[in-house]
Amino acid sequence: MSEDADLIEALKQVIDPELMINIVDLGLIYEVEQEEEGLVKVDMTLTSPACPAGPQIVQQSKMALEQLDDVEKAEIRLVMTPPWTPERMTEDARDQLGIF
Repeated sequence: MSEDADLIEALKQVIDPELMINIVDLGLIYEVEQEEEGLVKVDMTLTSPACPAGPQIVQQSKMALEQLDDVEKAEIRLVMTPPWTPERMTEDARDQLGIF
């Protein structure tokens, strides 16, 4: 089984194409769980329910996780509760966007 840190690092490779910041630092990842051997489940959100890049971000997240040696399948569940807010971002992400 992959370590949680490995799963998070894989998800950090997914960049929001509008903001040019990875989805982990943006605070879009709510939960990552490895339920059984080879299966990873992720609850994530988008910065906006109408985000035009949503399908692309979800697909890239799935692909990033499935590239890990011991992940056969990644299930990405898009959730809107709780709603995303800028407070979920890391300090580095806020700095990059000029949010103080």
